[in-house]
Amino acid sequence: MEGVIRMMEQVQEVIESLRPALQSDGGDVELVSFVAGIVTLHLTGACSGCPMSTMTLKMGIERALKQSVPEVIDVIAV
Repeated sequence: MEGVIRMMEQVQEVIESLRPALQSDGGDVELVSFVAGIVTLHLTGACSGCPMSTMTLKMGIERALKQSVPEVIDVIAV
């Protein structure tokens, strides 16, 4: 159980480190869940309707999460 909590903390730390860049463009991101290696995020603000949000999610957020938390398998937005 401690391992799962630590992974959640690591995921949240990465998200917090990326948040200022998203907020500078009028968007934000919220962690919804992290289950079985799948991180579920909710993009808000300008990110929610941005045509580049898929690229931001996959090439930015997912890459950073996978580098910092090897247990992350996939990142999806809801």
